[in-house]
Amino acid sequence: MMRARQETSTVCGATILAPMWSGASTGARDLLTAVVRCWRSARDGGAQVQQSLHRLLAPHGCEMLAPVFDSLMTLYEDALGRRIVPGEGRALSLDEQILLGFLDGSKSRRACIDCAEGAASSLDCAICSTRIMMALAIEAPASTAMQ
Repeated sequence: MMRARQETSTVCGATILAPMWSGASTGARDLLTAVVRCWRSARDGGAQVQQSLHRLLAPHGCEMLAPVFDSLMTLYEDALGRRIVPGEGRALSLDEQILLGFLDGSKSRRACIDCAEGAASSLDCAICSTRIMMALAIEAPASTAMQ
């Protein structure tokens, strides 16, 4: 199950428990990197993207994030105006580093990607939605266990 240190923060005007993906949670960062690479591989190979992501995420108890990540990756690629370049092995690509920075709040989309207003707005919403859904995916197993 994916675990990350949590703290209260404001995301897109809503106060939520947001996972902190940098530094403290190498496992979560590794999983997010695996998501990027799985998505790219599935897209390039003509496989069912969401099914591939679901298989990757299910053992971690966050399979509900498959469509969330599919959407985020599609909009990220659209904003970049090119294919996302994955890293290899332990080495993260620049695209992976930027995406992880968007999700952990250490990087601003405005500072990293100059794109058309529509693509920018869509990606900004996807980043916020992904943060919220990641927090819910992490919080859900803990709240279920308390009942």
